[in-house]
Amino acid sequence: MTTDPLTLHDEAIERLQAEWIGLLATCREQIPFVTPAWQQVWLRHFQSDRSLHAFSIRDGERLVGVIPLLYDGNGAEFVGHYSICDYLDGCVTPGFERSVMESVLRRTASDRITSLDLRGLREDSPLLEAIIAVAQSSGYGVQKEHEAVSPKLDLPGGWDEYLSRLSKKDRHEMRRKMRRLESAGKIELRIVTTAQDADPLLVTLFRLMRASNHHKEEFLDRPGMQEFFRDMVATMANAGMLRFHVLELDGVCVAMVLNLDVGGVLYMYNSGYDPEYSHYAVGLMSKALLIRDAIENGRTCVDFMRGDESYKYDLGGQDRHVYRLLLTKA
Repeated sequence: MTTDPLTLHDEAIERLQAEWIGLLATCREQIPFVTPAWQQVWLRHFQSDRSLHAFSIRDGERLVGVIPLLYDGNGAEFVGHYSICDYLDGCVTPGFERSVMESVLRRTASDRITSLDLRGLREDSPLLEAIIAVAQSSGYGVQKEHEAVSPKLDLPGGWDEYLSRLSKKDRHEMRRKMRRLESAGKIELRIVTTAQDADPLLVTLFRLMRASNHHKEEFLDRPGMQEFFRDMVATMANAGMLRFHVLELDGVCVAMVLNLDVGGVLYMYNSGYDPEYSHYAVGLMSKALLIRDAIENGRTCVDFMRGDESYKYDLGGQDRHVYRLLLTKA
């Protein structure tokens, strides 16, 4: 537990980076959107004219919390945006959540911040209830809103055990579709982890995203999005957090899944498939093969991320809820 008072500093992310990475290792789960690598690449493209305040909180010399915020007038929010970063949060050593948030809210109050819009907090975030408790005791009005569902799949030790956990119907469909795909030709699932190998594949990924889903097409057409994607993929690859699955049928790329690979969890960030091969359910099968690869390589969880698309439940996903906290002070 903490020994009060903690000290809070407003530091450059670059200066905090090494300590921040060490702090992440103490957390229950290392969310990729809260890593310094992700935060830096997001800020390069989307900070706009808002001011960054990367608050480091220390117990003596020991770093126990990093809470990066963007100020905009009298408002503040986490670094990131819910449409690009499925989860947002701070990074805090277990047991220090309340004392860290007390320090942060004292600082934001002294900076004349009267509202904090904190989106993307998962139901299992250690900060969620700490923020509510500290804010209420500090005279803030608090609104908690349900923002999204985010299914995840805890992985067993083997593929057969995974199949046994599916419903009878889903297990039957999985085996049937797998046989159909395997009968169609030579199947290969390539794994790409380096920036050099990933960058040339992004043209194909963008094409498959556009072809398979009009919402993804709209997403890619947002100003600066493709440039962000390229920078993000290179940055996360160089940080050792990229795992890009490419499904090929007879040497033709028919589906792709771009994942962030952190702390034993595979975060399924985006994907696309070729509708011409939809008879073989290549979109679903690329994700099933991804799950098999994750099991074989010792991952503990596949996080399907925001959205209630049916395939996530067909593959065994279980809902996890994401919340938004609005803190206001007169």
